[in-house]
Amino acid sequence: MRLKTTLDQWLTLYEIDRAGSIQAAATALSKSHTTLIYAVKKLEGQLGVSLVQVKGRRAVLTDDGKALLRRADSMLEQARELEEISTQLARGIESEITIAIDHLCDRSWLYQPMADFLAQNSSTSIQVVETSLSKTTQMVTDELADISIVTLPVTNYPCEAFGIVTMLPVVAKSHPLAAKQPLCSADFTTTSQIVVRDLGGTLKQVVKQAEKQGVQQEAKQDVGWLKSRQRITVDNFDHAWQAVEQGAGFCRLPEHLLNSRSHSKGMDNIVILKVENAERYQVPMHLTLPKGAKTGPAATSLYRLLMESKKLRE
Repeated sequence: MRLKTTLDQWLTLYEIDRAGSIQAAATALSKSHTTLIYAVKKLEGQLGVSLVQVKGRRAVLTDDGKALLRRADSMLEQARELEEISTQLARGIESEITIAIDHLCDRSWLYQPMADFLAQNSSTSIQVVETSLSKTTQMVTDELADISIVTLPVTNYPCEAFGIVTMLPVVAKSHPLAAKQPLCSADFTTTSQIVVRDLGGTLKQVVKQAEKQGVQQEAKQDVGWLKSRQRITVDNFDHAWQAVEQGAGFCRLPEHLLNSRSHSKGMDNIVILKVENAERYQVPMHLTLPKGAKTGPAATSLYRLLMESKKLRE
């Protein structure tokens, strides 16, 4: 289907409506007054409706003109975005970047700076991948991410401190451990422990990666105290929270997760345990660029915003 009208004609109508006169619109578009009058008349002829009328010294849109322009506004905005995206792509800005975030990290540390990034960049989409343990390392060493938020620094990959996460032991108020405080480690051995599984790749993939690095290691990684006789293994802390809330067992959860839910009804049912020599531990978060010098301008820009936000949190 061949269109009767062009974007340039609708842009002319838009500028006349915005400027309030044909002369002012002509100046804004760097065209002559006569050219714009001809453009309007041609558009009216093509559509078969009157679009502009002169009232005193002002040129105003007719009701039909206003109705049509309202629908053309989104088309003009999309055309502007296309040109902006084309400009960014021509400058080598990535169409998509991947961010790996360790499951311990406070997600607000990522999404608040990301909102600022997206406001400045309309051409780059973002993939967010949640990681833990071996997968956190794998996303860096295999350069699967443009930006990675990791716990401990990965060997040979420069990084910057990004924050500290505090882990606290919790149970439901109805759980037997809640009534026994203070506790010692031995009190936990006979009750169910809720742990978050290693989100790394398949056994074959992780072993292959270990061989490539020349490291003898377990295919999956474990962290922390894991001496309970019975475990409930879940994919993430959202599942762990629900399991704790329902009284299924005890778990160490990030303090920021507890704080974010402090006003929820579920938090009224949660008890932070006092444990001899083990009330809390802290995990450092670090920011790294797995691709190093190959990192694109979009990822570099977001990295800077993340570091700026870290300084504001301190």
